[in-house]
Amino acid sequence: MATPAVAVRAVAWLLLWEVAELTCSPAIAFNTTPTDAGIRATCSEIILRQEVLKDGFHRDLLIKVKFGESIEDLQTCRLLIKQYIPTGLFVDPYELASLRERNITEAVMVSENFNIEAPNYLSKESEVLIYARQDSQCIDCFQAFLPVHYRYHRPHSKDGETFIVLNNPDLLMYCDQEFPILKCWAQSEVTAPCALNSKDNCQWNNMKYKSVYKNANLQVPVGLTIHTSLVCSVTLFITILCSTLILVAVFKYGHFSL
Repeated sequence: MATPAVAVRAVAWLLLWEVAELTCSPAIAFNTTPTDAGIRATCSEIILRQEVLKDGFHRDLLIKVKFGESIEDLQTCRLLIKQYIPTGLFVDPYELASLRERNITEAVMVSENFNIEAPNYLSKESEVLIYARQDSQCIDCFQAFLPVHYRYHRPHSKDGETFIVLNNPDLLMYCDQEFPILKCWAQSEVTAPCALNSKDNCQWNNMKYKSVYKNANLQVPVGLTIHTSLVCSVTLFITILCSTLILVAVFKYGHFSL
């Protein structure tokens, strides 16, 4: 009689053990889920939107950056945008100087020996640093403004247009205090001036972000090679005509003293 009693007790203990496991497993799942969600929340994405405004050969580049709600205090952080300008575009450094004086933008050319008159096939890619400003209408947003201009392109034999690809910029961030959330976004460190008129350099964090658009494609009208003779002939005729009229007016209405 002792052996069946022992067997019954063993079966009872096994049943109790399984019930205990089923009871504890939901609690374990409940405790781990918020932790994973918290990690995902602290690594929310940075959204960058790059837009090209206006029409014609003179455009405005507007860059907007939005951070996730997990940023603690953006007031202690600065945002620097490193924009690469392709050969089909140029930025006028004299225009930038005028805009800085009027406090419209905080952008400065990095490239040296820059020729704004050169056509695209004789120019090189350039770089511009833009110190972004916080958006007054959005707590977690920054924005930057940069005027860009088209260069002249070679005429084409058939198609009367070409395209310029404006790649997304590098996004650099510097904060006066260390944020744990920067570890989610920072890829590397880049040395750059701490401020627009500062001679001191800071170690900026090169941030990864999600772009609304992959790249900005700009359509540029170009001349056709079949029109070369016509354009040259008309230009030469108008130049000779205007020069002749100017000389006639000078000799007719001018006063010359010997």
